[in-house]
Amino acid sequence: MAAAGKRVLIIEDDHKTAEIVRLYLERDGYQVTSVHDGREGLEAVRAEPPDLVILDLMLPGMSGLDVCRSVRGESQVPIIVLTALSTEQDKLAGLGLGADDYVTKPFSPRELAARVKVVLRRASGGALGGAADDIRPPLTYRELVLDLDRHTATVGQVEAYLTPTEFRILAVFMAEPGRLFSRGQLVEKALGYDYDGMDRTVDVHILNLRRKIESDPNSPEYIRTVYGIGYKLGA
Repeated sequence: MAAAGKRVLIIEDDHKTAEIVRLYLERDGYQVTSVHDGREGLEAVRAEPPDLVILDLMLPGMSGLDVCRSVRGESQVPIIVLTALSTEQDKLAGLGLGADDYVTKPFSPRELAARVKVVLRRASGGALGGAADDIRPPLTYRELVLDLDRHTATVGQVEAYLTPTEFRILAVFMAEPGRLFSRGQLVEKALGYDYDGMDRTVDVHILNLRRKIESDPNSPEYIRTVYGIGYKLGA
């Protein structure tokens, strides 16, 4: 994923933090815009949708969680949460609303820039198989159809609007129906070796995915839990 032309929106009320992140990302070739208020950030996403959002959770005007919830109701733009809220419950709450990654303060700007690159690569379908110019056949399983090139998912005739992370997890399952994956294997295959999130974040992404593809998320027909081990697609 080349940085050139990719637009990143920073929603961060601390001007110094926003400036540091902006400088690091611009050095990598991104076009960066910063806003310092939650409502202003939501308006900026709606006015000119970026390729990625870096979002603080503690914002004036509108909380970052509310911004994340509103953005996810309208868009699948990748979101990286950047916040001082560092408990596991805080992380799972942010991921539960559809964030793709979660970075806690104090943070390394170099690491954040690396996370931006990884999340954008996921969003573009990188490392899902095939060269950039190859036409890849859709993955199908029962009524599920995953178009890797158009980055769309449908259940029957209904489109399921997946985040980049949810899309990659489903692609891993659909490439090998019936195979049992541990949480660690899903982190490795769907999120990449350089992803250091908690295994429990996989559970949150699976929960969100089930809400979008299952007719009854409490009694899933597609993504099955194998207790104590992990997940698999199908019986």
